[in-house]
Amino acid sequence: MSAAADGFHMPAEWAPHERTWMAWPGPNPTFDDPGDLAASRAAWAAVARAVRRFEPVTVVCGPGQSADARALLGPDVDTVERELDDAWMRDVGPTFLTGGNGRLAAVDWTFNGWGAQDWARWEHDAKIAAYVCDLVGARTYASTLVNEGGAIHVDGEGTVLLTETVQLGPERNPGWTREDVEAEIHAMLGTRKAIWLPRGLTGDYPPPLHERGGTSMGYGTLGHVDIVAAFARPGVVVAHHQPDPAHPDHEVTKEVIGLLRGQTDARGRRLEVVEVAAPTVLEADGHWADYSYINHYLCNGGVVLCGFDDPRDELAAGVFRRLFPERTVTLVDARTIFSGGGGIHCITQQQPRV
Repeated sequence: MSAAADGFHMPAEWAPHERTWMAWPGPNPTFDDPGDLAASRAAWAAVARAVRRFEPVTVVCGPGQSADARALLGPDVDTVERELDDAWMRDVGPTFLTGGNGRLAAVDWTFNGWGAQDWARWEHDAKIAAYVCDLVGARTYASTLVNEGGAIHVDGEGTVLLTETVQLGPERNPGWTREDVEAEIHAMLGTRKAIWLPRGLTGDYPPPLHERGGTSMGYGTLGHVDIVAAFARPGVVVAHHQPDPAHPDHEVTKEVIGLLRGQTDARGRRLEVVEVAAPTVLEADGHWADYSYINHYLCNGGVVLCGFDDPRDELAAGVFRRLFPERTVTLVDARTIFSGGGGIHCITQQQPRV
């Protein structure tokens, strides 16, 4: 039996949460410099504290790292210890489901380091979803689909956003057809309609190893949807817009926005698309910047929004205040997080309230 057949579905992110799960940065190829590791831990802690204003937070730390983590996280953030490879809980943690007569369940996707990329390690991270499910007593559905939490976004009413270069990419699911992927996604999430984006943002595709001189890491997920588009409520999508034609994402986002505007959701509503302009920065760390306000996190009564010390930060915050007038919008500097390959949404994972 599938999760959907058992009465479970993935609720929208704006549904009430029991808590937020995160993972603590540890020494690994992503944070291979002590200064980078310290800066990343400070950035992760800032996000955890911002979320904690609205709901409980539990951070999974590597063995022996909890005490140092709590010094930055503060006394009201919970910690547990488990072997970790990296710190992207959205992708390695469980995708929680509700339903089934008031029970909590979750999907444990197959994880292979974002397509078995040369810099990634996943021996321990591939087990984190099952570990968290065991801690909270969630019924677990193991999926053979290679997928991550940042590669899906749902409206809670039957619609899911996907990206062709992720679920259909040969790095993750060679031999899977679009129909195969949709069948598995719907069976696991309780969705009925998939809207496919052709690709993600340019900076989310690391250059080949030979173009990096064999040394410089090029982090990226190969096209996660959660920095490109996200549901704000049923029938309404926020979408990344790059207004500068000098950036390759100008054409990418024009195509994505046009595609979304031509789509209907699982209930037949034509999508309303709210464009959110990218920060003014075009390059970061020697690559095209993929800085995005779309990579936000909704928590109980709050919106934790990526900030970039950019003139467009407050413009983006204004968009989200209009979309979520009942929530408090908090900007948290996400530049350090993006330098590691993700944003605020990528390091958080909601456990919905049952």
